[in-house]
Amino acid sequence: MSDASCTRCASPIERGDFRCAICGLPTPVSAPDAATTEIVAAVMRCHGCGAAVAYDAKVAAPKCAFCGALTELETPDDPLEQAEAYLCFRVDVEQAKAALRTWLGGLGWFRPPDLRDGAIVDKLEPLWWAGWTFDAGVEVTWAADSNAGAGRSAWAPHAGSFALELDNVLVSASRGLSLSECEALTPGYNLRDTIDAPEPERRATVEQFDVQRSAARQTIARALTHTAARHAATHVPGSSIRNLKVAVVPQRMTTRRLGFPAYVLAYRYRNAVYRAIVHGQDPQFVVGKAPWSWTRIVLIVAAAVAAIGLSAAIVAVASR
Repeated sequence: MSDASCTRCASPIERGDFRCAICGLPTPVSAPDAATTEIVAAVMRCHGCGAAVAYDAKVAAPKCAFCGALTELETPDDPLEQAEAYLCFRVDVEQAKAALRTWLGGLGWFRPPDLRDGAIVDKLEPLWWAGWTFDAGVEVTWAADSNAGAGRSAWAPHAGSFALELDNVLVSASRGLSLSECEALTPGYNLRDTIDAPEPERRATVEQFDVQRSAARQTIARALTHTAARHAATHVPGSSIRNLKVAVVPQRMTTRRLGFPAYVLAYRYRNAVYRAIVHGQDPQFVVGKAPWSWTRIVLIVAAAVAAIGLSAAIVAVASR
C-alpha cells in the first residue's frame, strides 16, 4: 500500500489508483503493489453477465459459472487488482443443496406446493466473488422531520452533523452477481476467516477485479451513504422520523480486496431453469429466483373479487 495522499482531499492513494477513490482527482501513475495487483495475461470474459474470471487452460469450451453463457479469452490492457485474501468455504456441496431445498420450501403459499421436492439441481458452481472492504472516516450531515418538538404540527424539522468512523464496509466489485444478491449475502460473512490463496482442490471459480476502486466511486459513495444513514437515524430526536436526508464527505479511506465464497446453483422445475445463490459460510443465506403458483394466485384474486361482489350485494339489499 502506498504512503501517498491525494493533494486535494488528503485521502490515502493506494498503488494501482489512477484517480483518488474519494474525489476523483487524477493521481501520478505508480507501480502496482505486488500484494494487491499484478499483470494478468488473460481472463475469461462472459458474453452474458460481463463477469471476468481467472483463466484456466485446463477448462475446455468454458461457460460462465455465474450465468452459464459462453466466455471468451481476453487480454486486459491494464493491470487487474487481485484479492489479498479469500474467505474460507464453511459450507460443502451437500449442505448447499440442502440449503436450497430448505429455502424453496419456505417461500410461502403462493409458490408451487411441490417446489421443494420437485426442483432438480442441474448445476452447482463454487466460486469466490470479488469485493472490497473499506475503513473510512467520514463527516455526516443530516436533515429530517420528526415528532420531537412538533407542537401543534405533526412534524418538526431537525438537522445536525457528526463524525463517523466506519470499519469493514463491504462493497461489491462483482459483475457476475447482482448488487441485491451481494447485499443479501453480506451479513453472513466472517471477514476474519480467511486464507491467502484459493484452494486448488475446491475447483472454485475466482472472479477478477476488472475495475479499480477509483473507477467505482459512485458505488463506494452509495455504500458509505447507506451505512451513514443508519447511524444518522439514531441522531434524530423523537420516536417517528421521515424524510431523512444524508450527505457524506469521506476524509480518508483504506481498502482490502477479498474473495467471498458462494455457490451458484441452477435448478430446474417443470422444464424451466432458475438460479439461486447459497452462501459459502452460512447456509441460512440464500437468494435467487423461484416460480410462482399462478393457480393459487388466480384463486385468491377470484375469491377477493367474489367477496367484494358479495359485500356490494349485501349493501344493495340493505339499502332497499
